[in-house]
Amino acid sequence: MAKKLWYALRVQSEREEKIKENLVARIKAKGLEQHVSQIVVPAENVSEIREGRKKVSQQKMFPGYILIEVQTDDKGEVEQNLWFVIMETSGISGFVGSNRMQPEPLDEDEVKRILEDIESRKEKPKPKVEFEPGNKVRIKDGPFENFDGTVESVDPAKWMLKVKVSIFGRDTSVEMEYGKVEKI
Repeated sequence: MAKKLWYALRVQSEREEKIKENLVARIKAKGLEQHVSQIVVPAENVSEIREGRKKVSQQKMFPGYILIEVQTDDKGEVEQNLWFVIMETSGISGFVGSNRMQPEPLDEDEVKRILEDIESRKEKPKPKVEFEPGNKVRIKDGPFENFDGTVESVDPAKWMLKVKVSIFGRDTSVEMEYGKVEKI
């Protein structure tokens, strides 16, 4: 019985979006659109502070992989013509799974979790550099520039850190923005 199943494709890292575009174009050119429901490059929005400004960019959640939802044939297998189009697309090295000719579908619950995760991360970008208490950092801006310190606490909502710095032989806590420190 035919049904829709998700598969993971192994692709060249750093080219996931371009490979997806090529795959979509090849599927359309061969008239196989009815066999493919979705093609997803799992990515999340990541924010960072550069030169004092907050910038949001996309970062791949699974570099080197693309997810594809495929309408299978009556035997529960990927349609032969579609399989060839996928396998012959430049940058795709194959399906993830043990058998090259009959790829293993992904677990539906796992795919559902990944898609929900992607959706939730679109709305609320996570900080690119995450600090934890105990991290050693170097202050790169402000009155304590070039001082080394230790992160005491982190407030990701405000992009602030409390850093313990030794000034004149005494430990002092200072609040710093994420962008004004770097891990060492």
